[in-house]
Amino acid sequence: MTALATVRADRGVEVITFGCRLNTYESEAIKCLARDGGIADTVIVNTCAVTSEAERQARQAIRGARRRRPNARIVVTGCAAQISPERYANMDGVDVVLGNIEKLDAKIYRGALAEAEPPKILVNDIMRARETAAHLVPSFEGRARAFVEVQQGCDHRCTFCIIPFGRGPSRSVPLGEIVAQTRVLVANGYREVVLTGVDLSSFGGDLPGAPTLGQMVRRLLRLVPGLPRLRLSSIDPAEVDGDLLRLFADEPRLMPHLHLSLQSGDDMILKRMKRRHTRTQAEALCARLRRLRPDIVFGADLIAGFPTETEAMFENTLAAVDGLGLTWLHVFPYSPRPDTPAARMPQVGRRIAKARAARLRAAGGRAARNYAASRIGTQARVLVEREGFGRTEHFAPVRMAAPAAAGEIIPATIAGAADGELLA
Repeated sequence: MTALATVRADRGVEVITFGCRLNTYESEAIKCLARDGGIADTVIVNTCAVTSEAERQARQAIRGARRRRPNARIVVTGCAAQISPERYANMDGVDVVLGNIEKLDAKIYRGALAEAEPPKILVNDIMRARETAAHLVPSFEGRARAFVEVQQGCDHRCTFCIIPFGRGPSRSVPLGEIVAQTRVLVANGYREVVLTGVDLSSFGGDLPGAPTLGQMVRRLLRLVPGLPRLRLSSIDPAEVDGDLLRLFADEPRLMPHLHLSLQSGDDMILKRMKRRHTRTQAEALCARLRRLRPDIVFGADLIAGFPTETEAMFENTLAAVDGLGLTWLHVFPYSPRPDTPAARMPQVGRRIAKARAARLRAAGGRAARNYAASRIGTQARVLVEREGFGRTEHFAPVRMAAPAAAGEIIPATIAGAADGELLA
């Protein structure tokens, strides 16, 4: 589901964030760039384009920001702004639209945004991007875990997805910059780091020597020995390299939790989505990882009501929750994105898609409750996110009776479970 968070910089700058963990990371970089550029009295809305609902929420936030801060400059950026800059530039109250490259360009904050009347649209052709610049983000406001961008963009063309046109081609951050960013975060007290990107498993293909994601992770853990916990954001089941598989077997600092960009459990729908894995391949990956790391827990993204999806096809996806042993689900009713091939396919009714999504979420709720019940009586190490709440190594939510400081990792005995949460 679309996430919404707000971070504040100095001089009255507010950054409102929608969407993925990469956007979360980039919003912190935006906050630093705005502060260093001397930007004042500005609201920056970092949008998401993955669903029509994400865009609706962003437009609502833009209108709300104008009402709350009538004298502030309103800047809109992110994937939705990159894909449809004119649409956002024509909204009442929007002063500037920045592309996904421009939003992380320090020169923009020292130059165009510092002007009394900057250009209305500052968006270039993102398909021409060939590099991604790392930014030394020292902290993440209000968050116990930190994010590090290791990859940007996507070279694949899934039929439902508009994101490659918002993010551009796949490009990787060099290892040295990843290590430097991680060291800064560890020095500033972060005990868990999440590696993030648009297509994380494609990391390294454009770098000298073409290192794999697993090779990069192994070197990162070796070069930053003070990092207790490393987590991956989301990964394509078609591209889990052998080095990464071995790391799950022999590296306890790599958390036993993997979120799969699965999308469907039906082979025909996967083919029509232009995904690169089959149901059988996804099952084999989960089985292999469980042999290597028996306690590993899987999450997955799933789309309900994809065009041409019959009830039988949907039942295959529903059965995949148990068949693959999925625990944490992100479920989306299919949302047609303009100019994508799937938008031109025979559509499933919106009401049917929403009903199927509800059934998948119910299955996910049962899986989470069953998992929570299985952990009663076990020991866990919990990263405290806020007072009375944290998450285990397996990303399970924990309600804690004893007080502990946010950001600390504490041992806990799981005494019970309620509504899919652990009680400690």
